[in-house]
Amino acid sequence: MNILHLVPGSGGTFYCQNCLRDHLLIRALRAQGHDVTLAPLYLPMYGGATAAETNAPLFFGGIAVYVREKVPFLRTMPDWLNRLLNAPFLLRQAAKREGSTNAAELGAMTLSMLEGPQGNQTQEFDRFLQWLCSQEKPDVIHISNALLLGFAPALREALDTPIVCSLQDEEPWVSAMGAPYNGLCWEAMTRQSQHVSRFVATSQWYATRMRECMALTPERIHVIYPGLDVPATMPELQAVEPPTIGYLSRLNPAQGFAELVDAFLKLKQTPGLKTLRLRATGGATPADTDFVDGIERQLADAGAAEAAEIRREFNAAPDASFFGGLTVMSTPSQGGEAFGMHIIEAMARGIPVVQPDVGAYPEIIRPSGGGLLYNPDDENGLFEALNAVLSDADYAKQLGAQGYARARERFSVERMARDMIALYEGVIQTG
Repeated sequence: MNILHLVPGSGGTFYCQNCLRDHLLIRALRAQGHDVTLAPLYLPMYGGATAAETNAPLFFGGIAVYVREKVPFLRTMPDWLNRLLNAPFLLRQAAKREGSTNAAELGAMTLSMLEGPQGNQTQEFDRFLQWLCSQEKPDVIHISNALLLGFAPALREALDTPIVCSLQDEEPWVSAMGAPYNGLCWEAMTRQSQHVSRFVATSQWYATRMRECMALTPERIHVIYPGLDVPATMPELQAVEPPTIGYLSRLNPAQGFAELVDAFLKLKQTPGLKTLRLRATGGATPADTDFVDGIERQLADAGAAEAAEIRREFNAAPDASFFGGLTVMSTPSQGGEAFGMHIIEAMARGIPVVQPDVGAYPEIIRPSGGGLLYNPDDENGLFEALNAVLSDADYAKQLGAQGYARARERFSVERMARDMIALYEGVIQTG
């Protein structure tokens, strides 16, 4: 099967669940013998050992898109300027700044991209479609998320090829824009969704949310859980002494890092847990600097700075050097998420997890028995759940083994690829 994947480049400066999902899916599809073209958008594709090889030019370079949006007379720019703005060294610098601009500041540009060739990026859409029409026609096109739906009408008109679109984390981005752009973007996504054959949500919870946001009928959304390269046997990475809590996500307030640090400091005062350690990774963008500085001051004031390892730099998905020696992992985003790649990363390594009982977390954890859920409205909920795992080595080992078994059964990358191919075959048959 010939598949075109449109994927926004991550820049590789923080832990991006969507990016990891896309990379792993593309690699698995290729491993199963399918011809997949990965077309990067905005920024180059980085990602270390998990990265899928890029085999198409970069389109809609982030700097050029921003310039076209902000400088009207450059919406038709000479080729030499477009090439200059897409220079690798400039895009690397832009990647380092990714995340420093919040959604509220990008509402107009997001809406413009959702308008497709009718927006402010007409010149780049023409360039992209010209390149695409020079390639072998794909059997199916897969768009990474609904914020890229501005591509759908032009792609259907040019290629008459069915389109599949993944759904993950659009809602928090659009909601953060505020009026009027949040409403305008939902309207645009709803309008452009008519050109999509099927949507793929990462959880039942998020499928329900997006049906409401985009007025989609239930039969148009399929749920396919993301997957990982789950080892054939459970790794012996979990450790009891010193007890260690792991955190894997961008180091910012939205992901619950401050709440985890508060629970960590309280747990260190608990008998039997004075040697407790904290290990955190996931990357900090310039916008997160003040927050992480404050966390480090809090740890120092509490005399716990040496017990906490916070890795601000992030280049690729973590490996055994991060997970080795963890007793439990928690990334307690109070609002929940559309999925939780960090959860299955821990489960695949036999490490139990503790998460709030919100969003998609219950879908992942409850059937597996691979961790504990707590009420986020209970101010002691996170502390008590972590304490239950940290204070009972046998219980922690049991939870880890159960989580690993579930990851092998339900969250493997091979299963994700098989399910996705079955969906592609269905949309090709029905058109």
